[in-house]
Amino acid sequence: MLVWQRLLQAIDRQGKAAMATIVETRGSAPREAGARIVVLPDATFFGTIGGGTLEWRVIADLQAALARPSPHFYASQRVALGPELGQCCGGRVDLALEVFDRSRRAEVGELAAAEAEGLFRTRGTQMSDGKLHRTIEGGIPVPIGSARIDHGVIEEGFGDDSRVLYLFGAGHVGRALVMALAPLPFRVVWVDPRPDAFPQHVPANVRCVQPQDPPAALDGAPPDSFVLVMSHSHALDLAIVARALKGQHFAYVGLIGSETKRARFTHQLDRAGLAKEDIQRMVTPIGVAGIHSKLPAAIAASVAADLLVRDEAMRQALARATTGPAEPSALAIGGR
Repeated sequence: MLVWQRLLQAIDRQGKAAMATIVETRGSAPREAGARIVVLPDATFFGTIGGGTLEWRVIADLQAALARPSPHFYASQRVALGPELGQCCGGRVDLALEVFDRSRRAEVGELAAAEAEGLFRTRGTQMSDGKLHRTIEGGIPVPIGSARIDHGVIEEGFGDDSRVLYLFGAGHVGRALVMALAPLPFRVVWVDPRPDAFPQHVPANVRCVQPQDPPAALDGAPPDSFVLVMSHSHALDLAIVARALKGQHFAYVGLIGSETKRARFTHQLDRAGLAKEDIQRMVTPIGVAGIHSKLPAAIAASVAADLLVRDEAMRQALARATTGPAEPSALAIGGR
């Protein structure tokens, strides 16, 4: 979720907005560190910190903070997920609660501009006036959408790091898959050369492309993008798959079809001169094991689950490679 753009819009339209961030977790918790919820004065909210009684209470706290006349509000909470909340998770979450009003528009605007440009990180310290002051930092960001404590300083990652998926084909399964992926962390480049192939309305995370040469749509794709091929033509499927496999640029190349289609494509790709190790990266059939229905929505659910598994595995590997062990929490408790 692009939180700073949400906050900036809310300040311009309603004068203020509030945000809660999970800064650290211990044990079992409904959401990870970095999960955020934005609450507006009209009770509208965006995002989630896990639902249930915890979220219900945090929303109430943020609404109460929004009703106060003081322009600066920052508080920390440590919440045990036990009997007091009617929960048995057994874990704990540390939360940071903040209010932003027009006096902080320039600060929020700067963060929103950085968010629009890509991925970035901040270091936050609590000031004498009570607010949390964030400084935009360079270098390798902490995992995007995250938050952590480092010697009393809150380090956060912001921006949209959704996995880019190039989806070729706007048939029944393609349409079902686009809807299945709408609320998930994917940015879909939907490719089909046919006129009137796309529905009139598509989800916000989808960009429709109608190139004369569909395989060329992969030129300039971000590293580690996913490619999924389900066009109206097996010949076009083959051309797209060949282009995707040649550069070893993509983290996943999937092709809708059967074992028979896989065998035929393997033979044709071999004849076209592709290396055996490149051909072996082609994934077909697609989706998770155990779902055999050919209903478009069922196929879409299976494929969406498989894409999530692959995406999460890559994120976990990246997190292990770029972050060390978290420091013990140094959040002040009940800073109201």
